[in-house]
Amino acid sequence: MANNKGRRRRFGAIRRLPSGRIQARYPGTDGVMRPAPITFETTADADDWLAEKQTEIRRGEWRDPEAGAVSFRAYADKWVDERELAPLTHDLYRYLLDKHLFAFAESDLDEITAPRVHEWRADRLRTANAKTMTAKAYRLLKAIMETAVDDELITRNPCRIKGAGKEKAAERRIATVAQVDALANAVGMRWRLMVYLGAYGPMRPEELAGLRRRDVDVDNLRVRVRLAEPERMNGRRVQGDTKSEAGTRTVILPAFLHRELRWHLESYAEQGPDGLLFVGEKGAPFRRSTFGRRWRKAREIVGMPEGFRFYDLRHTGHTLSTRSGATLKDTMVRAGQSSEKAALIYQHSDDERQEEVAAGLDATVRKARAAAAQRAPDKPSGTNLARDN
Repeated sequence: MANNKGRRRRFGAIRRLPSGRIQARYPGTDGVMRPAPITFETTADADDWLAEKQTEIRRGEWRDPEAGAVSFRAYADKWVDERELAPLTHDLYRYLLDKHLFAFAESDLDEITAPRVHEWRADRLRTANAKTMTAKAYRLLKAIMETAVDDELITRNPCRIKGAGKEKAAERRIATVAQVDALANAVGMRWRLMVYLGAYGPMRPEELAGLRRRDVDVDNLRVRVRLAEPERMNGRRVQGDTKSEAGTRTVILPAFLHRELRWHLESYAEQGPDGLLFVGEKGAPFRRSTFGRRWRKAREIVGMPEGFRFYDLRHTGHTLSTRSGATLKDTMVRAGQSSEKAALIYQHSDDERQEEVAAGLDATVRKARAAAAQRAPDKPSGTNLARDN
């Protein structure tokens, strides 16, 4: 390629503009000539820039400068749609894009720089109670931008803040046996078994929503958790698999729940093998919003902290099971949790061991109830219905 002195160059071309500045152009890997993003004061400066660009191409590090001119929101929407996400994960990602990553919506991918990410995160963290969601949003942003790197739309991921995607989980609250009984009483007769299964199952809310009559063996105190029915943000429930393979399990209940279980089936569960175990007053599957109001009211009646969630009943069950002699593996099997820790592969918890755990849990709860009854004989910790003599 000739320059304005008439000699040929090995790579690229330069020319002097009417302004006196020097323009450099080079061929990309596709053969298309592209101008440098700036002009140069001298020919030597232009030559140096072309040499760097040639080295970049030889090393395979060159990216089309126009490749990153893709709307972040358009790319992010496509990124979410192309993945096989669980319904609740899909809803969460859409929520994060709308409510937490909106600052990048109108930007092109190559306009999202490391300083902008730093600034965005600092701004989000200044918002009250936004630490957890900011960490989730940062992880999503980082994953999207990493795919953009793989797609050769940008050269480097701008999300490089160490530890920014980690969530510091708040310490889980634990209820006493007396408080679980009080919550079960306060939430109402229709829902009291849900409280007990949440604590002593311990089952997740979406697992409780999916329970059917055929999943319950009253005589042998077993509940089969086969599926989960989480509620999406639009209020609709979607039937699907449990959270993990470990989530599909048989839970052996402590003996004191025998009468609770039988009485609920006789009084509130839908009829037929596929009848739902928990339904609302009008016969519809329970709604998170409706049950949430009852839960908050019960929590207030009992005097529990505002931050005590229904999900914290699981932690209560974990703790009581451990106190009754259960191993880590025992509690993992019971709660339907999985772990990649190699040490756990060599541990085992079969039905016989789970029966021992349930018996230990039964003894722990009965002992706590008896102690509470001795302290306040006029105010027993549970109703007569809750005690199976």
